Amino acid sequence: MKILIGGAGNVGRSIVDYLAQANNDIIVADTNKDKLDEIAKEFDVQTLVGSISHPSIMEKMGAKDADILIAVTDDDEVNLVACQVAHTLFQIPKKIARVDSEYFLNPLWNTLYSDRNLPVDLVISPDVEIAKAILNLIEIPGTTSVYPLVDEKLFLISFKCNAHCPLINTEINEIKKYYNSPVIHIIRDHKSFFAKPNEVIRVDDEIFILVERDKVFDTLHDFGIIAKQNEHLVIFGGNAISYYIAQVLEKDDSVVSCKIIEDDSQIAQGLAENLNSTQIIRGEMMSDVILDEAQIRNADISIAVTEYDKDNLLASLIAKKMGVNQTLSLVNSRVFDSLIDSEQDNVIVDRSLVTTSAMLQDLRKAKINNAFCLKRGMGEVWEVRIDKDSFNSGKKIENLDLPEKCKICAIYRDEQIIYPKSDDTIEENDILIVFVSPIAMRKAEDIFRI
Repeated sequence: MKILIGGAGNVGRSIVDYLAQANNDIIVADTNKDKLDEIAKEFDVQTLVGSISHPSIMEKMGAKDADILIAVTDDDEVNLVACQVAHTLFQIPKKIARVDSEYFLNPLWNTLYSDRNLPVDLVISPDVEIAKAILNLIEIPGTTSVYPLVDEKLFLISFKCNAHCPLINTEINEIKKYYNSPVIHIIRDHKSFFAKPNEVIRVDDEIFILVERDKVFDTLHDFGIIAKQNEHLVIFGGNAISYYIAQVLEKDDSVVSCKIIEDDSQIAQGLAENLNSTQIIRGEMMSDVILDEAQIRNADISIAVTEYDKDNLLASLIAKKMGVNQTLSLVNSRVFDSLIDSEQDNVIVDRSLVTTSAMLQDLRKAKINNAFCLKRGMGEVWEVRIDKDSFNSGKKIENLDLPEKCKICAIYRDEQIIYPKSDDTIEENDILIVFVSPIAMRKAEDIFRI
């Protein structure tokens, strides 16, 4: 697949990071040569200095035979113009634009994006997507990742099994006797694998389990995950991510206090003017004086979302040492993944996975409602809709010829969640929850294409 990417900042780099893992032909354009050089050193991609909205630059990138344009510069207008150029001059089939301005995102203007007006197939706002992912983790404390599925009727959650977990040394098939929610994947010693029926849960396993919405907290409790509700929050870094999070938390009656620490006086003032009950603290976030002012020792969770990985990881380490129950760090580069232990109370949010998840339904050739990129090397989880013209309607699961590392984990049918067996039949209007590993991706796309 030939993919043109406009923008080599954090967002563009995070998309390259994920897409470069597959066999894609990627070309990145940006007006900043230094950022392009950084990307070229780390990834096997081509780069070109120039604005993605200029027809001549797009032509040099080989737009005539490109499959997808992903315009994710820091300028909304540049991204939208690039999609128009891609459509009018080069007929690129898929156009994805990053749009951050609330004016362009306003539902009142949703007719703006169409072939007759602005030909954008998908509008994404990476900061909003990251904020939503963080809010899910805040809402369900004790988890290391949360993926809402089927309009939040079902969740794929992950968590670490500590030494106090009552189900340590219990076989998966024994767990299934008592829980309708299936354990579907395990990460152990940095290796991930499907949970076989005779596999036992071990200390420090990170397990992925499908849970119906009303059973999430009971399931966590049964696995020994008893985390305090997040009432006091401290956020490191003032930006669009922290602003979105604070806006949502201000409407949450269970949140007692939310504080944002930001060094830049202009940014801090802007946040203070636009937020109501959130306390904005201006100062160096590593300063003992500032941390004392933020009452970090009383915080239930700290959230570090600055532009810089090192600052986020260091802030989380300091917060943890000062007694914060749970820390959360936004990371832009996998280089820093190992600097924090992904213990139950130290959670990494990977920008590349969250950002790319927002685009998967347009990147994949399968008929997908919704999809998420999981941990690095694990693959993806898809919501696949079965229409009346689907090749798979009426087939038994065992006859789909699914690749070895691809599994239908659940079926949503007639407002019921079914955890299927191999001889179950797929029906029209089913929504399948499909777990797909990287090596099974291409074949899975072919199977669920229609």
